[in-house]
Parts: sequence; structure tokens; C-alpha cells
Amino acid sequence: QVQMVESGGGLVQAGGSLRLSCVVSGIIFSTNTMAWYRQAPGKQREFVALISSDRRPSYADSVKGRFTVSRDNAKNTVYLQMTSLKPEDTAVYYCKVAVTVNWGKGTLVTVSS
Repeated sequence: QVQMVESGGGLVQAGGSLRLSCVVSGIIFSTNTMAWYRQAPGKQREFVALISSDRRPSYADSVKGRFTVSRDNAKNTVYLQMTSLKPEDTAVYYCKVAVTVNWGKGTLVTVSS
């Protein structure tokens, strides 16, 4: 069964940075597109970024230029480097194997103003 374990969240001031990690098991990681989503309090889960198996990234307009998605196939890990954080980035962040329906528990990012 596909499992994702996210980590790296925390409390940061506006303008700060965080790097999230997601370790994936149960699939052939290197051949799968990986995505990051987030869910802010009281809002629906939304797409943040993805990285294809050949490392092509794609971003939501709200994070373009501030967030960078990357992957380490040797470690079955996908990363989300977040810079210039804003209070509106506060959310639980989840990673997902694009073609599956499984979700991890997520990691909470809180950005204070």
C-alpha cells in the first residue's frame, strides 16, 4: 500500500523559509509524478506543486516564484522548499502520488505576520 510521511512543518515568521519533505513507500517512486497540496483552515484542499518523473515542475500561481519542488529518487523523497512565506500560506501540507487516492497525515505550516 502506498504511504506518504510528510515532515518539516512548523511556525515561521512572514518572509521566512521552510523545507518540507515527504518520504514515500509502496510504489516505484522514480516513475511517478508527485504532487503537493495544502488545506488552510476552513478551506478546501488545493494544489500547490508537482514534479514529474522526469523532474518537470508545475506550480499554482499563488506560489510560483516562491516555492520549489524537487525529488531525490534514491531516497524516495519529494521536497517542497518554501521561501518568502506569507500568512496566507498557513495550512496543512500534504504530498501525494499523482495517480493514487492515498493521502498522508500532512504537516502543519503556520506563518505569523
